[in-house]
Amino acid sequence: MHILDKICRNKRLEITAQKKLTSLSELKNSLNNPLRTKVSFKKTLSDSKSGIIAEFKRKSPSKGWINQDADVEYIVRSYETAGAAAISCLTDEMFFGGSFDDFKKARKAIANIPLLRKDFILDEYQIYQSKMMGADVILLIAACLTAEDIANFTAIAHNLDMEVLLEIHSEAELASICADVDVIGVNNRNLKTFVTDIRHTIELSSNIPDRFLKISESGLSRPETVIQLRQAGFRGFLMGENFMKTNNPGESLREFIGML
Repeated sequence: MHILDKICRNKRLEITAQKKLTSLSELKNSLNNPLRTKVSFKKTLSDSKSGIIAEFKRKSPSKGWINQDADVEYIVRSYETAGAAAISCLTDEMFFGGSFDDFKKARKAIANIPLLRKDFILDEYQIYQSKMMGADVILLIAACLTAEDIANFTAIAHNLDMEVLLEIHSEAELASICADVDVIGVNNRNLKTFVTDIRHTIELSSNIPDRFLKISESGLSRPETVIQLRQAGFRGFLMGENFMKTNNPGESLREFIGML
């Protein structure tokens, strides 16, 4: 069983447990109160000079703990001050050390740039959950979903005034691209083998229609690579571990943007 299969199996168990505590109808009813208006992920990346989506990431399945005791509010504020175009915050606990509490603290700490809920979304329940937590944009991973799921989940997210980042990695997943998604992300890392290959990303991106804004995800650590990807048409660059493994993630981001 690949790690992605294990993650998805565990995620379904989590969703079942969450539904027992708060049903989908109860979650929907709680959204009747006025909620914040999103900050557009797509527009922000289009306008950004750096395009860096700085991620708050405590842990990874391949490398274990990166920064277990990190202060989420301090770090996401420092990311924003340093010039991040957007913030990504993981909410998967078992494999990435994230939590809903981390996300809520991140939401409280930033207001002017988009906040992405990064998790393995397999059920519409999680989309309503994301809105309740204050997400501006959600991640949908093509490797975990059918094309029908992606279209349905995108429609639900848009109805809730959130945007959708669709992540692909293989040529076969190009068929999963729904015309309504807001941004296409190409994961440089194969989620089944955890092998990273920038050349594969650039080759795959040439098959993505030009109307989609494209971002590159995972395994980015060198300004030269970001510049290379930018020249290939990418406008956003999701980076977490490169900053989170340092003593001062915000300052590391500032220095990285300076080198761009």
